[in-house]
Amino acid sequence: MSSVPMEMKDGAVSSSKWLDAHYDPVANLYTFSSCIALADLHGDGENKLVVGDLGTGASNMKLKVYRGTGLLSENTLLDLPTGLVSFLMDQHEPRTPAIAVASGPFIYIYKNLRPYFKFTLPTLEVNPLEQDVWSQAREDMIDPMTLKEMLEGIRDKAEIPLSVRSLRFLMLEPQDMEPYVNLHKQQPIRRQTVITCIGTLKKNMADEDAVSCLVIGTESQEVYILDPEAFTILSKMSLPSVPTLMDVTGQFDVEFRITIACRNGNIYILRRDSPKPKYCIELSSHPVGLVRMGKNVVVGCAQETLHGYTQKGKKLWTTYLPAPVTTMAVLDLPTRGFQAVLVALASCEVHVYRDKNLVSTIKTPDVVTSICFGRYGREDGTLIMTTKGGGLIVKILKRTAVFDERDSAPGPPIAQSIRLNVPKKTKLYVDQTMRERENAVAMHRAFQMDLSRMRLAAARAYVKALESSLTPMSASLTEPLKMNAVVQGLGPTFKLTLNIQNTAASRPVMNLAISFLYDENLYSMKTAFFKIPLLVPGLNYPIDTFVECLSDKGISDIIKVFVLREGKSAPLLTAHINMPVSEGLALN
Repeated sequence: MSSVPMEMKDGAVSSSKWLDAHYDPVANLYTFSSCIALADLHGDGENKLVVGDLGTGASNMKLKVYRGTGLLSENTLLDLPTGLVSFLMDQHEPRTPAIAVASGPFIYIYKNLRPYFKFTLPTLEVNPLEQDVWSQAREDMIDPMTLKEMLEGIRDKAEIPLSVRSLRFLMLEPQDMEPYVNLHKQQPIRRQTVITCIGTLKKNMADEDAVSCLVIGTESQEVYILDPEAFTILSKMSLPSVPTLMDVTGQFDVEFRITIACRNGNIYILRRDSPKPKYCIELSSHPVGLVRMGKNVVVGCAQETLHGYTQKGKKLWTTYLPAPVTTMAVLDLPTRGFQAVLVALASCEVHVYRDKNLVSTIKTPDVVTSICFGRYGREDGTLIMTTKGGGLIVKILKRTAVFDERDSAPGPPIAQSIRLNVPKKTKLYVDQTMRERENAVAMHRAFQMDLSRMRLAAARAYVKALESSLTPMSASLTEPLKMNAVVQGLGPTFKLTLNIQNTAASRPVMNLAISFLYDENLYSMKTAFFKIPLLVPGLNYPIDTFVECLSDKGISDIIKVFVLREGKSAPLLTAHINMPVSEGLALN
């Protein structure tokens, strides 16, 4: 077992729910979640890890089996694997599962880690016009250039697509066409589809060790259910698009439900005795992960979102992720009654979600490309991950680990998502609703009329304030001023402070004066008119004066303040100061 790097130790410290069992950064494993499975291949109660390794993509494809931390065996695969499942194909003892590897148009069945059977998808219907054209080429009735023109015309108009032979021929250069025709013209034309995804479906019992059928999705937009013993086609269903991700639940003989994400960005739900989809879920972006949580379906999308749906396609919730999704799997612990979704992200993290709540985060040293959770060896809670660089990571869930129900991610509290107990509609509410529905036009007109009147009154008041300079800021562009007043004291003498500021960017203001207008029977001021010094932009100039109240009747009045410019009759600013009641004379 290789040593654990510092990145993994840091992740373990921050998330103490997991033990770092094994990490091999040079395991040379390149695979996806659809090509990885855990199975008790020898019936000894010890699960092995079965991996369909992609190799370089063009060579070195292998079926690898791991036991513990070491490689137990490997078989060479002839083509790239697109999916891998373990299933029980009969009731014979010992109850050891077989391995089905989907590759191209074939399913390779391995039993006891040895090749057992190869199933080939049925061929598709060939375009009759295409057959006629190749028949003419076989009889040397047309030359290669004419053959190309005729095949291009068929390709553009025909409902049945061309075969691979014709498509490859149309891609050739003119000098390579004649040798290609001479090589293939004597062979019959075949149209063969390929497998895009694979799953298993219990035959007639829900037990864990029950016999299972194989469910395969194909490039020809069809789904086949295969008999586990004879490998004949039990059922065939059609889809509007090519399936890419699949989740299967139920039993074939009773009732089943197949949830399929397709290349057109939609999710379709197939049911028993239904050759076409029963429900459809339209997504805002393409699905990149699909798992089942109880009766709900959780979908990871390319727009960094996670969606929850019911099995009938009703949307339940949406969670926004910090990075794109690379792969998804189910974390299922039946002994604890706990289920969650494992979401691997491109930010070298694996998030654990229960519904839409983030309950745990696992840091990884590299981007995770495949993920699997289950029983490995004799340990039930084992998390197995492979990375983009070919590494293998094995973590074990601690027996003392507890996942919080609350969301550990920052955001609104859980109480915000709890539905309010809205009371039932009363008779008064229904009567009001009926009245509004019957008199909608009249009510709307009355509202618009009142709104127009309010706007008119506000506009008139604004114009009046501008005309009388009753604003705290000057409307003049040449003298941009701002003023406010503060009254201090209990009386009979008050201190009146005016704060004047020049709000211009760089130009000072000169030749200003202040004048006060008041009732001389109530108040007296030593200086009712004085000049203002030069106002530098941005500075606040406090100007103080004293006002004495002459009345002892406990009344007050308004003192008007005018900021004037020499040579102009209209004031620049006007302020109305509401003087407080003098308490000094009342005490005397």
